[in-house]
Amino acid sequence: MNKGFILPLVVVIIVIALIGGGAAYYLVSQQEQRAAATPSPLNPPPSSPTQNTGATTSPLVLVRSNAPVIFTGTVLAGSTAPLLDFTPADFALAKSSGKVIVLYFYANWCPICREEFPLAEAAFDQLTTPNVVGFRVNFNDNETDQSEKDLAREYGIPYQHTKVIIKNGQQTLKSPETWDTARYITEITNAAR
Repeated sequence: MNKGFILPLVVVIIVIALIGGGAAYYLVSQQEQRAAATPSPLNPPPSSPTQNTGATTSPLVLVRSNAPVIFTGTVLAGSTAPLLDFTPADFALAKSSGKVIVLYFYANWCPICREEFPLAEAAFDQLTTPNVVGFRVNFNDNETDQSEKDLAREYGIPYQHTKVIIKNGQQTLKSPETWDTARYITEITNAAR
């Protein structure tokens, strides 16, 4: 073989390898950038602020079957089993993650709600069941939004301080009775089994 032919052939092979490697690197980096820019429960957008009314300043990450569940709403109580201010996004995430959901329909003008809700918070602070999440849902007060009205209609809520427990997407309990901390713990623990 001619020595004058080998050197250009080696140069061409090196150039092709560099171009191919550069193209592969570019494609991989573009895929990573798109993945980083796409919000998901595993990758929340950096620009989505955590709601904060003084309770928690960062998203709460819970783990279920090796998949983190990231709630971005305000945590009112609990760490293993959080009690959150209702947001449609967190509620949808809780439903899709298979968590047992406890809804407390709360009116800020209601004396029963103001007396009972701290007992619910105390119960969530004591719960050690990671597959539970609770939501305080505004009901017929000046803070109630349309998504909360729709949720109340979906579960047939007649009045404030009604509790609903949802398991596997199905309502398993609805109670307008006043509960103490022990009753919250008992009902939630039984539902989480």
